[in-house]
Amino acid sequence: MAEQTKRLTINRDKKPCYDIVFERDFKKLGEELKELGSLEKKLCIVTDSNVEKLYGEEVKAIISEVSKKCVLYSFEAGEENKNLETVQGVYEFLIKEGFDRKDMLIALGGGVVGDLTGFTAATYLRGIEFIQLPTTLLAQVDSSIGGKTGVDFSAYKNMVGAFHMPKLVYMNLSTLLSLDERQYYAGMAEVLKAGLIKDGIFYEWLISSMYEIFERELDTMEEVVRKSCQIKKLVVEKDPTEKGERALLNLGHTIGHAIEKYMDFKMVHGECVSLGIVAAAYISWKKEMLSMEEYYEIRDMFVPFNLPISISEINPEEILKLTKSDKKMQAGNIKFILLKKVGKAVIDTTVTDEEMLAAINEIYFSEEDMHE
Repeated sequence: MAEQTKRLTINRDKKPCYDIVFERDFKKLGEELKELGSLEKKLCIVTDSNVEKLYGEEVKAIISEVSKKCVLYSFEAGEENKNLETVQGVYEFLIKEGFDRKDMLIALGGGVVGDLTGFTAATYLRGIEFIQLPTTLLAQVDSSIGGKTGVDFSAYKNMVGAFHMPKLVYMNLSTLLSLDERQYYAGMAEVLKAGLIKDGIFYEWLISSMYEIFERELDTMEEVVRKSCQIKKLVVEKDPTEKGERALLNLGHTIGHAIEKYMDFKMVHGECVSLGIVAAAYISWKKEMLSMEEYYEIRDMFVPFNLPISISEINPEEILKLTKSDKKMQAGNIKFILLKKVGKAVIDTTVTDEEMLAAINEIYFSEEDMHE
């Protein structure tokens, strides 16, 4: 795919809202922050214990040069810490450090860090600025863009949240090289999802670029990330607060979130989304939107990207129950995202419990199946 700009602008109400910048190091971060008036501000980097070890000092050194004061707050890594207790810890830290309304937060890390920092920024002093420095593939292609912020509440995923747009999303693509295999491939679930909902040509290109993706070849990965961001830009600009079309981004997430919750977050988000997309594609086939061949092709393409298409540790009836606590419920019906073809997703509110249970059973691989 052709060489393109290093910058993508996300608009809100047809006016520029913030830029996504694609780089391969943090060298230009200082200049970007100065453009946002950082010299007059105190900046707080919020990160987790894993990312702090890798990039904390480097990023703090850069930001210290271009801000009135730079401090760093780190919390223990893991989805189980994406909660109001951690947010409270950040609030206390900001109060002690004298942060006021003109100061800024920097989210340095993956989706958990980005969501939690964004929510903290949205609610501290009724809203302060923040920027995203996403360091995982999943955060770069999905969670850092669009201004959705939130934390989990008592095992309900992202139940407490706010829409709060970042001032900038700065992507250092070389951070993808430090990801472990599981996190890296988990991000590919959201990439494949982007192609499935909006761009069949991109989806085919991903399949043909499989080996470069395995090698984490940076030119290819820049294209993967940029194209995924362009698809998300298309959707969120039309529907910034998820009143309609933005729900398409939830392909695989209804059943995926239920599995994530059932497994007590021991599976990573992308793995659960992969299972959820297989289930959604199965329902799409049974509703005669997809052919049987299309269903099996979509299902099987997750396998080479090290993503699961079946799971043995779940109770299908319990998964069905958990989908009912999903925040995508509308007047008692779940807004389910189905596929008409590769590259075209639709919102469907007619999916029955029976159809959902059949789809969950399709991905459920029981002990008896193993012995057959």
